Amino acid sequence: MQSKFDPFETTLDEGTALKLLREATAGAEDGEIFLERRRSEGLVFDDGRIKTASYDASEGFGLRAVNGEVAGYAHSSEISEAALKRAVATARLAVGDGGGLYADSPQRTNRKLYTDEDPIAGAPFPVKIETLREIDAFVRDLDSRVVQVSASMAASIQELVILRPDGTRIMDTRPMTRLNVSVIVEKDGRRESGSAGGGGRLGLDGLIDPKDWQAKAREALRVATVNLDAIPAPAGQMEVVLGPGWPGILLHEAVGHGLEGDFNRKGSSNFSGRVGEQVASKGVTVVDDGTIPDRRGSLTVDDEGTPSGKNVLIEDGILKGYMQDRQNARLMGVTPTGNGRRQSYAHAPMPRMTNTYMAGGDSDPADLVASLKDGIYAVGFGGGQVDITNGKFVFSCTEAYHVKNGKVGAPVKGATLIGDGATAMMQIKALGNDMALDPGMGNCGKAGQWVPVGVGQPTVLMGGLTVGGSAT
Repeated sequence: MQSKFDPFETTLDEGTALKLLREATAGAEDGEIFLERRRSEGLVFDDGRIKTASYDASEGFGLRAVNGEVAGYAHSSEISEAALKRAVATARLAVGDGGGLYADSPQRTNRKLYTDEDPIAGAPFPVKIETLREIDAFVRDLDSRVVQVSASMAASIQELVILRPDGTRIMDTRPMTRLNVSVIVEKDGRRESGSAGGGGRLGLDGLIDPKDWQAKAREALRVATVNLDAIPAPAGQMEVVLGPGWPGILLHEAVGHGLEGDFNRKGSSNFSGRVGEQVASKGVTVVDDGTIPDRRGSLTVDDEGTPSGKNVLIEDGILKGYMQDRQNARLMGVTPTGNGRRQSYAHAPMPRMTNTYMAGGDSDPADLVASLKDGIYAVGFGGGQVDITNGKFVFSCTEAYHVKNGKVGAPVKGATLIGDGATAMMQIKALGNDMALDPGMGNCGKAGQWVPVGVGQPTVLMGGLTVGGSAT
């Protein structure tokens, strides 16, 4: 059993830390000390051998004092009174004399959304290596066209303590595991790839179960072999059906970021000042929910200590509100939503998504595909680019099919979807009854910080998207 992370019992006197925090936040409106210990292990089995075996451990604290739009932030990898005193001096420089009304502490919660067991210790090291070796052999035995297999396994645990100036102490322990399989196949000199994976705030038991990893391996191989027969994608403006689950990454990027509080407070989002307006087709509901047990993007409390929430952002096409951390919520005169997140103790929190998804409708997914006269059925997505200020996006498809007169035809290669989030949301024509969350593989970047997230959606029929391809 791991030792509990509590620096106030080992390296730092809590009374002294509280006194210094109050000194840092005197006259300010908000602030905290965020203390963190994190350990992670990563294994990569590539092309028949162990390529990487890594273990990292870190700990430290961040001290923040907030006054209006200004925040003073200092951090250190040394948890000590001396380091904390230096941090106090730095934070004070930013906030000055202050004079604001101090914000109330977050509500407490007894909710527990995931285990606090260390997943790194969930299986012996030789078992992890053997599992990756078995995945490699399994995929190669499935198809003689396989020329390369890469399997990776990652586990981490993050333990945090948040101390607030009123003496409130908030603690959370967050596990994370993930397993990924990538496959390259070759046929007549042509090579194509496919990948699959997933995980969550879970132990390793499920991931090393052959039923779990064999399903991931088969899916990676399926995508690769489908792409062996792909023809050049058509190009032009057409209707598109997006598959359920992972394609919700388009919603996350093209719409979700634009609903984060900081962009809207500053007026830099195309959704700024539009609460109460119709921003999507009727029937479209978008939710950010950090309360789903064991999910990759879930949080018992956010990185400011606010309990995560199930926040309806868009309801029946009407914009209801934004995702908020404490600072932006206070400046906008609303309630924090549990979306204050940071990559680590070395980063200040900001509004971020947790698990963001579009709710399902009542249509049969097969009927949506059958409704396409000449369009694209996009099942999987790879990389993409988005301009948050206007929602314009470009996403590449990893698995897509050309549909003509309701019949799914050949897979297509090189398809990209081009549009902007606000327009695309107004062009949603129907929603399937098959809403699904992604398998637990999402990471989100913003302002140089990366955090784990979840996405999801049902099958979606969308009109008016521009498809970039290699054929006309």
